Amino acid sequence: MKILIADDEAPARTRLAALLAADNGEHEIVGQAANGREVLALCDRQAVDLVLLDIRMPCMDGIQTALALAARLRPPAVVFTTAYD
Repeated sequence: MKILIADDEAPARTRLAALLAADNGEHEIVGQAANGREVLALCDRQAVDLVLLDIRMPCMDGIQTALALAARLRPPAVVFTTAYD
């Protein structure tokens, strides 16, 4: 499974990457993004199966990003990983 981590806070991205690395599962972190525009650009360049997505991000938030991804021919799964209430 190819995973993309998206959060505007670098420590949150690092923590998620560390949790995934400790799992030793059959997955690959194919990129990290700090906002929704970066997510879409990365998904344009490579296949992504799962996006771990924050809701509050600058430029393009997680909800807008999820809607844009859902409109694609082969959208990745999205799991919101956020502290936003």
